[in-house]
Amino acid sequence: MLSSVTARRCKLLLAGAAAAVMAAGAVVSAGPANAAPLQEVMLVGNNWEGTADVIKSRGDFAKIGRINLIPDKDDRLREIYLNPIRLAFFLGIRETVGEGHDQFVDDMYSTPDGSAIVVSRPSFADVASIDTATGRLKWRFPVSGYRSDHMAVSPDGSRVAVSASTGNTVHVLNIQTGQQVGSFKTGDKPHENVFTRDGKIWNMSIGEVNNDFDAPWQDFLKGDRKITVVNAATFQQVKVIDMRQRLDAFGRKDFSDAVRPVAFTPDESKLYFQVSFFNGFFEYDVATDKITREKVLPKNTGTSDDRTTFVNDSRHHGMSMNPQGTKLCIAGTMDDYATVVDRSTLREGPLVRASKPYWATISGDGRACVISESGADQVTAIDFATGQKITSIPVGDHPQRVRVAQLPAGWTGPGG
Repeated sequence: MLSSVTARRCKLLLAGAAAAVMAAGAVVSAGPANAAPLQEVMLVGNNWEGTADVIKSRGDFAKIGRINLIPDKDDRLREIYLNPIRLAFFLGIRETVGEGHDQFVDDMYSTPDGSAIVVSRPSFADVASIDTATGRLKWRFPVSGYRSDHMAVSPDGSRVAVSASTGNTVHVLNIQTGQQVGSFKTGDKPHENVFTRDGKIWNMSIGEVNNDFDAPWQDFLKGDRKITVVNAATFQQVKVIDMRQRLDAFGRKDFSDAVRPVAFTPDESKLYFQVSFFNGFFEYDVATDKITREKVLPKNTGTSDDRTTFVNDSRHHGMSMNPQGTKLCIAGTMDDYATVVDRSTLREGPLVRASKPYWATISGDGRACVISESGADQVTAIDFATGQKITSIPVGDHPQRVRVAQLPAGWTGPGG
């Protein structure tokens, strides 16, 4: 049995070791005693390239490694070119939403044990699991329709929800096996998904974004756009929220009701959301089912107000909230900036110059907002406290989604 002095020394040594680990940005596995240690990282999905860059999740955000998320590309292309209907959609994605490029990586998450990265691949209309040790395909799930889109992971990390954007369906899969555990129908073109702590899944459908019927009076031609809320265990519909009615009641009848990226407050009592064509966002009170505030953000004088020039109808696309719920980070996609907004006053901070920022997330320690600059092939970290830029890290071709993930400690790439 240890003496009290020895026990205190052991505790001090362990505390010092833990502090050193956290200072280095590493995360010790919280799994079984025999589980391999993990490191916390950020995955940056390079949409047009089909890769993910792996960077540190905090500190200097230095690059750690890279993984190819389309190792089966030749097999997928062979299947597509032998199927005229699939080929038509494949080429259609390239020329419309892909801006002349194939869309190989939309969204991605790691499995809880860090053994795989699960990725939605729009042009291949699937979700795939890529082994982080070997870089090989572990499993593949073809979605309904002809394009996969945004994903979300359940709070326990065991399930992944993916939008099948032309199938008007959300599939929920076992993240380890790829087996479907449930699905539910949505509005037209399901987009963002969010698991909430109260056991629900929220899906935002954005309607048709590839036509030029963009004038306010043509809004009815954009399809059936709504928020579908389902029970995350049974996948039964709990509620449907039509933001058209809420926007009209708020006095914004001329605004699109296509809800884009969203951010919940930590207590999930309020939802902040962006809509197509708008340089700003709205605040929605969940309990009263009403829009309560609006924030209009500055326009870039160099950005045309011609809605048909906005990429996929997005003037602003990307938002996140710091863990305290006091600050919002907004990606002003077509206006070429990002900014941190005080949630209490809705006053924006400095406009940080960025080239077509397409997503915003939070760093592993919650101190920074990290945006993907799809026009500059880099990610940029912005300090939540000051609103100032911290650093930029070069990545691959057309970065979009950025996610905090867990990979094996010491990982630098497949076979590394």
